[in-house]
Amino acid sequence: MCGIRVVVAAFAATVLAVGCGGAGAQSETVEGKIQATTTTTHVTDLVRSVGGDEVEVTALMGPGVDPHLYEASQGDISALRDADVVFYHGMFLEGRLAEILERVEQQNPAVQVTEGLPEARLLASEDYEGQADPHVWFDPELWEMTVDPVVEQLSELKPESAEVFERNGEAYREEIRASDAYVRERIEEIPEENRVLVTAHDAFGYFGETYGVEVRALQGISTESEAGAGDVRALAEELARDRVPALFTESSIPQRNIEAVQAAAQDRGWDLRIGGELYADAMGDPETEAGTYPGMMRANADTMAEALG
Repeated sequence: MCGIRVVVAAFAATVLAVGCGGAGAQSETVEGKIQATTTTTHVTDLVRSVGGDEVEVTALMGPGVDPHLYEASQGDISALRDADVVFYHGMFLEGRLAEILERVEQQNPAVQVTEGLPEARLLASEDYEGQADPHVWFDPELWEMTVDPVVEQLSELKPESAEVFERNGEAYREEIRASDAYVRERIEEIPEENRVLVTAHDAFGYFGETYGVEVRALQGISTESEAGAGDVRALAEELARDRVPALFTESSIPQRNIEAVQAAAQDRGWDLRIGGELYADAMGDPETEAGTYPGMMRANADTMAEALG
């Protein structure tokens, strides 16, 4: 795996160097549609919502893709190189893209949408000392803050459409607030003793803090390390002991480990159910409700309420 990373990094350096005219990226105004390249599905939805018809978005990652493990293809390198602007999440969520994104920032306008988030609001990563949990979209107030850097960068590239971007940004904020209210209503339907969310990896920390739900997970914040048999046994014993009614799979992670926890709990005499699939590091298919950020939040709340209520 290390060899693959070295080859990809070297290839990225070669491709991105083509046409490089200086040490730093400079924003220039754009005629016609802005060509934007995005990384995760959450960032893609954000940029499409703010940009509207003024922006053509090329997304590197689609539904079901785990950003922690994603590695760039040759086509991805070209999409990053040729874009008028690149938008990415940051906070080491796109772990294996980090070096490539650093090179992109030296040549093209590149925006880390989470860069300005207040440090006091961020949760610490238990996997990596000194880093924050990157799953900030599960705190709607934090995700609202990612709108402004997108509006600002698009307005700089196309000043004549600045008012459009401002309106679209405010409309997106209103959608976020509406979905937040909906999630709160659905969580209230769950008896307090059942408000325990058990998932494949520790992506729901901000969700738990925001909505008053206890969060337990088989894997840590990053999915780069596999859960072992001991982890499965320990979690199963805990869930059986506490009579937790259900646990959940995630769309971007194979469900075999969650099924192993379920089987281990049943071996201990507790009929633990799989309550359904949640969307965490990747949203759903574009044609479904879960294909947008507000829709994903509502879909998750519905799945939780139906399984735990």
